[in-house]
Amino acid sequence: EGNLGILHSEIYKLVTQLKERYDGENKQKRYMVDMLSDISHQIKTPLTAITMMTELLKAPELSDEKRLDYVAKIDQQTKRITWFVRNLLTLSQLEADMLELKREEIVLKTMMDSIMETFEIMAEVKDIELTCNVAKEIIITCDRQWTTEAISNIVKNCIEHTPEGGRVSVEAVQHNIATEITITDTGEGISKEHLPYIFKRFYKAPGSSSSSVGIGLSMSKQIIMRQNGNITVESEVGKGSKFLIKLY
Repeated sequence: EGNLGILHSEIYKLVTQLKERYDGENKQKRYMVDMLSDISHQIKTPLTAITMMTELLKAPELSDEKRLDYVAKIDQQTKRITWFVRNLLTLSQLEADMLELKREEIVLKTMMDSIMETFEIMAEVKDIELTCNVAKEIIITCDRQWTTEAISNIVKNCIEHTPEGGRVSVEAVQHNIATEITITDTGEGISKEHLPYIFKRFYKAPGSSSSSVGIGLSMSKQIIMRQNGNITVESEVGKGSKFLIKLY
């Protein structure tokens, strides 16, 4: 009975391990199928546009003005596909925990001033008040490049969803446990049914820009989480949204 019990236990362990491996491989296959489906869906429209304009360029009676216009549009669509593939690859590396993030001490205000400068014109065009209130003495440990990318995606999202005459503000406080960065807008807000999904890959809430592919916020969350941080959002339709980043 003792030997049979041991044999039974070992067989059970083997079956369990095989099942876990099978489930893991199936999950990986489903992930790859979903990924390929997403890529196909996202690049289909720009590729169709490129194909059509390439055919139009073959017309001998086409004017030089139109020819240059089509070439410029093809270049624009090509850059869009390149941007999408590059960011999707980054997101995939983050999700698979394969992207190496460097750890260094940086002055948060210096990084935030650089981000604000990037979006000054974008905010000015929409007549949006863009403010940043970060103390000079706040030091954080993070990957400068990718943390800049993460915060920039959120600021850009807030500006895009805030109507003319609105306001987007950034504030930061440092506690013993964590540094909290709050990004607030007076935009259109996010309804309760859409709020749980805004950080999901390829999710686009109603009212999103047609050029949006829905990976910016997902990438931001992955970057923050991979650095022992967290990001949450509170929002109310018609009153705006508040993103809270905590870096521990």
